[in-house]
Amino acid sequence: MILDEYRTGLPLYERMNAVVVKQLQRCFNDNGIVVAGLESRIKTEKSLAGKLALKGYKYHSIEDITDILGIRVITYYSDEVDVVSALIEKLFEVDWENSVDKRKMMEIDRFGYLSLHYICRIPETLYKDPEFPRLNQIRFEVQMRSTLQHVWANMYHDMGYKSDVEIPVEYQRNMSRLAGMLELADEQFSLIKKEITDYRRHVQAMVADGNFDQVPFNGDTFRSYLQLKPFKRLADKIASINQAELYEDSLMPYYNVFLHLGMKTIGDLARMINDYSEGAYQLALIQLAGTGLDIIAYSVALQNLCIVFILKQGFGEAGLQRLFAALYGESDYHVERARRVYEQAKKINLIE
Repeated sequence: MILDEYRTGLPLYERMNAVVVKQLQRCFNDNGIVVAGLESRIKTEKSLAGKLALKGYKYHSIEDITDILGIRVITYYSDEVDVVSALIEKLFEVDWENSVDKRKMMEIDRFGYLSLHYICRIPETLYKDPEFPRLNQIRFEVQMRSTLQHVWANMYHDMGYKSDVEIPVEYQRNMSRLAGMLELADEQFSLIKKEITDYRRHVQAMVADGNFDQVPFNGDTFRSYLQLKPFKRLADKIASINQAELYEDSLMPYYNVFLHLGMKTIGDLARMINDYSEGAYQLALIQLAGTGLDIIAYSVALQNLCIVFILKQGFGEAGLQRLFAALYGESDYHVERARRVYEQAKKINLIE
């Protein structure tokens, strides 16, 4: 009888599958959650028949079986499982009596299959379909686990659970050792992620407070510093030469340039802006004279700062060629470009 119900209800399960996956994807996108995987499956008739052969006495109808539709959410880190579960609790109706947190069921001397299982329904407030009135009554299962937990579950399922032969004790022990390593790695990845997040927040706070000399120059600190728009004053001043409009292009290509110029702290970069902004502006006066340009890239301010810094440090045309190659790739044109900029700089006494 249950198999007959299954065959009749397949279109309903297929519809549920599409609805649940779409709602989860939308929920994750709306909340900025990136998961490693979102899988779904409808139990095959063969699998269902096998389940009924083993535990058929427990079920009186198809609605008693809660995993005909199964969803699996795989997170990158173990601590993200709780974040995902909180979203699912808000999205669906959770059958708490039949839901299981296998992370809390591990015996003290064992490692292994860790996962959070929710039995859910689609609430009518989320989705209704007159063609499938039972859609809001049928339960489905959502499994949540980290990537490494998923690795272990698949290995254990393949080597142990599915095997028709009992695994010798020495092999079981080796599998448990491997599971312990994966579990420890899972915890360490989550810990490292938290420490990096805390470090970035600390750095952002230091940058916001203006403690530039105490902030090392790296990709994270440069991004945080850019949020303060430290080059805007110079960029606006350059744009005013032609009463031009500024468009904001990416400034991250200058990160490696500043590294090569010897920036060790954000304070070094702040001093560069303070010491060479006037020279960068004077150079722009010559560059833009008579051009009539009415749109200028924001990054022009950074480029001219670098040019003035390079010339003041005595690196000459060769230094300018390296700058242009770093920003725009290798080209024979950089030789002529460097020569022209060098001559412009001489006119305004940037070169001693």
